[in-house]
Amino acid sequence: MIRAFLRHAIFATALGFSSGVVAQPFEIDHPQGTTSVEPTPQTVIVTDWAAFDNLQALGVEVSGVPSSATPSYLEEHLAEDAKTFGSLQQPDIEGIVASDPDLVIVASRSRTAYPTLSGFVPTIDMTVDNENLIDGVKSNLTKLGEIFARPDRAKELIAALDAKIGEARAAASGKGTGLVIVTNGGNLGVYGPGSRVAWVYDALGVPSVLANVDDRDHGGDAISFEYLLETNPDWLFVVDRDAGVGGKGAARALLDNELIHGTNFWQNDQIIYLDPAAAYVTMHGYSGLMLLLDQIIEGYKRAS
Repeated sequence: MIRAFLRHAIFATALGFSSGVVAQPFEIDHPQGTTSVEPTPQTVIVTDWAAFDNLQALGVEVSGVPSSATPSYLEEHLAEDAKTFGSLQQPDIEGIVASDPDLVIVASRSRTAYPTLSGFVPTIDMTVDNENLIDGVKSNLTKLGEIFARPDRAKELIAALDAKIGEARAAASGKGTGLVIVTNGGNLGVYGPGSRVAWVYDALGVPSVLANVDDRDHGGDAISFEYLLETNPDWLFVVDRDAGVGGKGAARALLDNELIHGTNFWQNDQIIYLDPAAAYVTMHGYSGLMLLLDQIIEGYKRAS
């Protein structure tokens, strides 16, 4: 019986090779080139929280993560034995290489580590262009679904995202102008079309009260309370950067002043405080994006 079993196993193995059943590596195109990735990597290290966000949404366990700015909405999804490898801006390249992972994912803040990492371990860059953020998130989900043999799950997530965007767009329709601001160390900055939160305007159809915003700095283009009173948007979307990177949030107290009290958004209670980690740290993560959309939908419903 044992011999028969072995003959059957050997035959099945040979058949698998001859019929091309053995999975071939994927050639994954990304912003810094093309990387050959073995199907269904077992040991995965990410240096970006959006990459972790997308993988957990797909049901993929991650072995290594950044040591800094962990988004609170993702903490419960961290594996108990997950190791940390440096900060978002400065990944521990030596530690990552020594771990000999099957796949490393860099993006956004950690993308400069790609040239070094890719010389030692399979590495892909999942940086997203903020001007096409929604499409970028969908593309990353599709690629990850292919790599980890979860294409159907990726399609489900994308369909749910499209539906949520449609719901948020309907909620915002005809409700007036908007402006996305960021608070940072007691200062105000503004995000406009083409910025890291441009999807609020582009995907949801919220008319912006301004254009030509310089979003190169962490806090967007600097503005004053007087500027907010002058532009006077109907809706204000607030990102508290301090809270997003682990500090003490102060956005609500900062905006509670005489000048702001004269604005439409204050008088009509039309301020939506966005989850700071999802809006500032992950930005390109599926679950974070869905969280932000839910907050926007709830904000519009509450006001109406």
